[in-house]
Amino acid sequence: MANPVCTLENILEQLVEQEIVEQDKASMISSLVSAQDRKNLHPLEIIATRQWTHRSNPDQLLTLDWLTDWLAEQSGQQRYHFDPLKMDVGSCTSVMSYAYASRFNILAVEVSDDEVVMAVTDPWNLEWMDELDRIVNKPISTVVANPRELKNYLVEFYSVSRAMEGAGNKSAGEMPSNIQNLEQLIELGKAGKVDAEDQHIVSIVDWLLQYAFNQRASDIHIEPRREQGNVRFRIDGVMHQVYEIPANITAAVVSRIKILGRLDVAEKRKPQDGRIKTLTPEGAEIELRLSSMPTAFGEKLVLRIFDPEVLVKNFAALGLEKKESELWNSMIERPYGIILVTGPTGSGKTTTLYTSLKYLAKPEVNVCTIEDPIEQVEASFNQMQVQHGIGLDFAAGVRTLLRQDPDIIMVGEIRDQETADMAVQAALTGHLVLSTLHTNDAPSAIARLNEIGVPSYLINATLIGVVAQRLVRTLCPHCKHETGFDLHDWQALIKPWTTSPPEKIAAADGCLECRQTGFKGRVGIYEMLPITDTLKQEISDDFDLVKFRRAAIRQGMKPLNLAGAQKVARGQTTIEEVLKVAPPRYDG
Repeated sequence: MANPVCTLENILEQLVEQEIVEQDKASMISSLVSAQDRKNLHPLEIIATRQWTHRSNPDQLLTLDWLTDWLAEQSGQQRYHFDPLKMDVGSCTSVMSYAYASRFNILAVEVSDDEVVMAVTDPWNLEWMDELDRIVNKPISTVVANPRELKNYLVEFYSVSRAMEGAGNKSAGEMPSNIQNLEQLIELGKAGKVDAEDQHIVSIVDWLLQYAFNQRASDIHIEPRREQGNVRFRIDGVMHQVYEIPANITAAVVSRIKILGRLDVAEKRKPQDGRIKTLTPEGAEIELRLSSMPTAFGEKLVLRIFDPEVLVKNFAALGLEKKESELWNSMIERPYGIILVTGPTGSGKTTTLYTSLKYLAKPEVNVCTIEDPIEQVEASFNQMQVQHGIGLDFAAGVRTLLRQDPDIIMVGEIRDQETADMAVQAALTGHLVLSTLHTNDAPSAIARLNEIGVPSYLINATLIGVVAQRLVRTLCPHCKHETGFDLHDWQALIKPWTTSPPEKIAAADGCLECRQTGFKGRVGIYEMLPITDTLKQEISDDFDLVKFRRAAIRQGMKPLNLAGAQKVARGQTTIEEVLKVAPPRYDG
């Protein structure tokens, strides 16, 4: 800039000179902006609210992001994009006070042994530099950030730091490092007599939940260690380190969440399960399932986040291809029999079953479930939870459901012979039964039922079909592009089936939308195995799994590898992602 001062008039002058904004628009805005807006808003924010288009390029809207890029280019400095998962909030807020940071609209975004990187909104106003340089005693570099984002993260990060510091001072000033004593503070809140300083823990928990919702996390892990507690999020199936909390505050945070989930705060020796229903910052209702586990350094807590919107997805949104969706519909619309969904934990079995039950749950149909635990409360089902302490297991639950005049029964998992026998009995008496098994692929479900003790003739009489599934990360649509690939990798994925390789597949380099990972979201791959009359001839007392698997493939079963290869060919995911989750290919 000719006059490097970040005022509204100077920025407008440069935009006019560079033929980005018309002179009459610049003159108008300069006279209309109130003193209050000038005080509270950055000049770029004021311009962005006008929603002007680029004078030389009418397709380009002058958004705040575009203007920030422009400002960084004018100053010759790097543009910084916030990714809170990659920032150490504690280190960043320890560099200076909130008052000092907010006075100059600056925020430390990277703190290392070698330097401190400061995000700024006015790249020419460096009057803070000398003073801060003496405090940190290491080189300081600056990057230009979106002023609205910097303001939001400034408030959020320092609020969390203050809550952490306040909770630490509370525990350090009033009680020794004794985890048991922290419950006294939490119990006051439970009784309705909330101590004022207990608000620090409440603030930390509220921030943690909202942070998880904003980052699209599916699970929150709070893990106690000797010196501190770790908070990690699982996003698109991958774990991310989020925060390190002092050990005593970790215990208080766990206790606070246990209270919200109506768990026994005093009981730390045995695992517990509970649930919380809350709202996202946008007002959407979210359900969280809690699971606590005693460890060497305290209780580990996992919160699984269930988004009700997954239940209104159609089968195509889950990843089922058109033919797969038609085949699945033909199975679940049968009046009676057993349908099994197999796969490891976290492979999407619950989502598939709930979506199917939601589809089937018409007013004229009675849908009942027995689960351990109830994954998500759904108004259109009659759901019952396993209670081992009173003898209510899966088998007893199915026995009860059969007296409830059901049309469709969902059994959370078939784990033993008694549960399998009751499921078979329900199918034989005219009910549709959906359940899960833990097997690597669909044909192995037959072998598993045999191992449990279900006779072959009953499997033939009741089993409609088996679906094995996995979840693969999908390529980010914002940075996805076509690329070449190694034919050897393709053959390793689909061999020995004769499927012509595509000319190109997709890859993604990473962008802001996907946090430079190249992936955003997940989709299912499915191995559909309908039990035909021909396959029933292979199910006998001397069942041969390899022979049965070959017969299933001849009948049209598309193995998981091939289902994944089709997703790769369509540009939805990568060969590496499929190879991570699909079982080894069948040779023969």
